[in-house]
Amino acid sequence: MTEALSIDIFSDPACPWCLVGLGRLDKALAALPAEVAVEIAHHPFLLDARAPAQGEDVVEMLRRKYGRDPFETWDRLEAEAKASGIDLDMRKQKMRYASQSAEALIMAAAEKGTQHALARALGHVYYLEGRNIADPEVLAEVASGFGFSREEAIGIATDPARRRDIEALAASAAAQGIGGVPFFILQRKYALSGAQPEAVFDQALRTVIAEAA
Repeated sequence: MTEALSIDIFSDPACPWCLVGLGRLDKALAALPAEVAVEIAHHPFLLDARAPAQGEDVVEMLRRKYGRDPFETWDRLEAEAKASGIDLDMRKQKMRYASQSAEALIMAAAEKGTQHALARALGHVYYLEGRNIADPEVLAEVASGFGFSREEAIGIATDPARRRDIEALAASAAAQGIGGVPFFILQRKYALSGAQPEAVFDQALRTVIAEAA
């Protein structure tokens, strides 16, 4: 194919299914022929735009939201993650933290060519390490491996204007009909919603590559 395969991704580092979905997409991308160029762009989505900066107990939050314990759902999610090679323990992250600052860093990483890798890293830090991605120091530590200086990362993470921009972009995505994440748009025409099985990603990628050829 002569033009790059474009993939637009709407996700939130605070979304465990995004962790699984991005991992599955990456496995499908790794199986593509070497000559296939891929361009990935991340766009913000907020599972909970009103999550407090100091965090809140995730079990209590989910009980309040859904009227039941989350543990059965977590067990199914953990099994799906492990089947994709992700050792996810949903009990490790005990808090739900605001993700506007993390999303701002992901957006800024587009200029450094590290956006997709940083998005995955922040999901890992949040769920596999149980850390606070609303903490600018944590974000600066992670971002330092993806082209940011500590000062630059903290400046982005603590910038109120950037956080407002993230909230506006996330609201726009919701207004356009994106009701949940992860959400993928391939070649600006095919949409995949959710952490689809790897076989679904494989087939979708083959379809757009065949059309481009």
